[in-house]
Amino acid sequence: MLNADIAKRREAAVSQGVGMMTQIYVDRALNSEVWDVEGNRYIDFAAGIAVVNTGHCHPKVMAAVSEQAARFTHTCHQVLPYENYIRLAERLNEKVPGNFEKKTVFVTTGAEAVENAIKVARIATQRPAIIAFGGAFHGRTFMGMSLTGKVVPYKKGFGAMMPDVYHVPFPIELHGTGVDEALGALNKLFKADLDPSRVAAIIIEPVQGEGGFYPAPAELMRGLRKLCDEHGIVMIADEVQTGFARTGHLFAMEGYDVAADITTMAKGLAGGLPLAALTGRADLMDAAHPGGLGGTYGGNPLGIAAANAVLDVIEEEDLCARANELGSRLKQRLESIRATTPELIDVRGPGFMVAAEFNTADGKSPNPEMVNAIRAEAQKRGLILLSCGVYGNVIRFLAPITVTDEVFAEGLDILEASIEAVRKKSQAA
Repeated sequence: MLNADIAKRREAAVSQGVGMMTQIYVDRALNSEVWDVEGNRYIDFAAGIAVVNTGHCHPKVMAAVSEQAARFTHTCHQVLPYENYIRLAERLNEKVPGNFEKKTVFVTTGAEAVENAIKVARIATQRPAIIAFGGAFHGRTFMGMSLTGKVVPYKKGFGAMMPDVYHVPFPIELHGTGVDEALGALNKLFKADLDPSRVAAIIIEPVQGEGGFYPAPAELMRGLRKLCDEHGIVMIADEVQTGFARTGHLFAMEGYDVAADITTMAKGLAGGLPLAALTGRADLMDAAHPGGLGGTYGGNPLGIAAANAVLDVIEEEDLCARANELGSRLKQRLESIRATTPELIDVRGPGFMVAAEFNTADGKSPNPEMVNAIRAEAQKRGLILLSCGVYGNVIRFLAPITVTDEVFAEGLDILEASIEAVRKKSQAA
């Protein structure tokens, strides 16, 4: 079986609306390595977009899923509940930042978690409006698209967005927008267009994911918390991409001195199985009437079993510390590359949620062409990379946190060689 043959079948059978970053068709995967149907080996610095933080097919996670599958795969928790759903909720209630009583709801995807967080905020406050940030990504449902601060490819051509959703700039000093400007834009919005007494929630990613891996400054988080407290607004932290040891904390909000009222999570929660959750203040989470939250597959038993195992693995293998260690090594290597690569203008990110941003050699314009060329060159050499950013000029690094030292070093060597090869081609052109 060849990748090219499968690609032809895909073109005939699958909607082109499903984007494809590679035409590598995976046959098997283990920890941070994948093998395609032709037997080619790749080092995975994508982790399913921060999903398999604990590595592909972690034996403890696989054993938990196998044991659960032998018992039952689905009953719908709303019909026939099961204990491990309750146990996982108890664990998240304890671990999600915030010194207050919490409750949890399980759903299936990150977008669904965000949707339900908005529902909770609206019913609890009896207000309609939501504020999000430019460059944010919150999903592909209509509310998710509306909250997302990037038009292409997420909003383009899909018609009118949901009403009562407003955006303000996200502070990125590198691009000339500071915390004062961001908070000033919020205050201007309240003065000119939106009565704060109509605002149900402000939603923010502690580190913007698709937007470019820009960490939210601590001053911004404190300012938002103050505004939310002042006006009775619910503060929502979207931790779908930042959660589960990726940033060196179990949740990125642990790195701030304020807590959100509701936290959304998915991706790394269940080690590759579809599971998402929202955990928040008990009084907010209880505002909805019975039946107002949930879903047929929400909290599927296999995903719940996997998630309990994921939390065990993170604790037993101290993956938060490992994320900080790997992230430090990666940033050191990138800074070394940066010393001879003027196009590499910034290296950033907490823990093992690291980004490298590229501009043109004169430093004046985003350089998505170089990023795409590096990604393609790395793929030829056996390394899978992801890009992101409003301009597509950022490489984001999301290798499994369980990657071995040997494979990690090999991946870094390929990365450096790929950047050097692209620069040489560019200079020769």
